[in-house]
Amino acid sequence: MRKCSLESMNTVLAEIAKTAALYLPVDEKEGRAAYKKWSEGTGWSKQLNTVRSPKDFFFPQVENLMEFKTEGKNIEIIDTRSESEDFVVFGVRACDVKSFEILDRVFLSEPVDSYYASRRAHGVVVAAACTRPSETCFCRTFGIDAADPYGDVAVWRTEDEVFWQEKTEKGAELMKKLESLTEECGVEAVEALKEKTAKIMDKLPLAGLSADAFGGDKTEKFFNAPQWKSLSEACLGCGTCTFVCPTCQCYDIKDFNTGKGVVRFRCWDSCMYSEFTKMSAGQPRLTQLERFRQRFMHKLVYYPANNDGMFSCVGCGRCLSRCPISMNIVKVMKTIGDKADE
Repeated sequence: MRKCSLESMNTVLAEIAKTAALYLPVDEKEGRAAYKKWSEGTGWSKQLNTVRSPKDFFFPQVENLMEFKTEGKNIEIIDTRSESEDFVVFGVRACDVKSFEILDRVFLSEPVDSYYASRRAHGVVVAAACTRPSETCFCRTFGIDAADPYGDVAVWRTEDEVFWQEKTEKGAELMKKLESLTEECGVEAVEALKEKTAKIMDKLPLAGLSADAFGGDKTEKFFNAPQWKSLSEACLGCGTCTFVCPTCQCYDIKDFNTGKGVVRFRCWDSCMYSEFTKMSAGQPRLTQLERFRQRFMHKLVYYPANNDGMFSCVGCGRCLSRCPISMNIVKVMKTIGDKADE
């Protein structure tokens, strides 16, 4: 365990930025925060979470895959990839760190997504422990400890100090660069912070939310539950929940004619959209009920069925705070989980 003063953080961040692009949560208007590239004097936001999750760093909203140039009947395929830059994502909350593990199981399984894999190899995650969890937080439901995040490095912030702990080989390499700017210390202050955060978590409105009713063997139990109808009726199908979610991984691949060739790119998509995965034979899920059910069944049943029981939700609470009609996974879990046996 090492520490530095909060006043010296600008110097510490500058040292990190010497050898890697550095991104951290920065305050924006209306009390929101977003990840921005660090520059001299950039302040580290005290907001609990950014509006959009840091999954953009590994799975961008839009990315070019390749280009095609045609001349007569000849087609040239151009690989547009370049070596990814080394970068550090600082201040990632425990829930978002867990989301990377969920995405890894999708993009690093065979066949490996080389675009995602390259970014993961070049990225270092510095996780930040939560000290003031929000009323919309329910990460504990999925076994996540907000006070003890697992990244390459974990940090804890007090009013005047920042504590650092390496967790991986990548983290150890980063901390070597900061030896002269940090000092060894005991764990007493950090343990006190963990205990304080745990007490706050105990009192949150969703502290008692359980996922025990769900899992990979519950498809038959939940698929035809009558509650899906009433739950889905208010859904606008806007896709906001999927775009702020740190674990959603749906995407589409499109071609764009630039006039000088064709660019093939992929972009985020949403299972809540009526044209999602639409094929020549038509749309496989014709109704909003079917699309609504697909999203939550994937989070709570389908994903754990294929990933050793791991749920595809991390309890970050973004969908609770951003859904325009206040429909979210918590309401689904409470309604379906409590009433599916009726």
